[in-house]
Amino acid sequence: MAGCRHLGGMVRPWLTGEGLMPYGHNGSMKVKPGHRDAVVAILLDGVERLRDAGCHLYVVSVSDTDPDTVWVNEVWESAAHHQASLDLPEVKESIGKAMPMLTGEFTGQQLTVVGGLGVPRPT
Repeated sequence: MAGCRHLGGMVRPWLTGEGLMPYGHNGSMKVKPGHRDAVVAILLDGVERLRDAGCHLYVVSVSDTDPDTVWVNEVWESAAHHQASLDLPEVKESIGKAMPMLTGEFTGQQLTVVGGLGVPRPT
């Protein structure tokens, strides 16, 4: 099909054009022992403000078997919206508060979101 992008052998006509697909980021951070709950509280404080910055989904999770890891799953309008959010004063403040409680071990995966429950349909 002309003008369509292929993903894993499947054609998705609604994937045409630049910037139509939401941007996803899944990541984890290791926290210093005993600091997980404090980091989670920081990550969740004022989370509703992210909606105005272009965030569609922001989920903070912890594992019952790993007390020193925090997971964050995000869906943004675009990668540019996600990047711009890192310059917001309240986000910078939250990062500053959390950093002393982190070990410096991070994982991250950038994703193109193709759909799902609660995820906006591409425009």
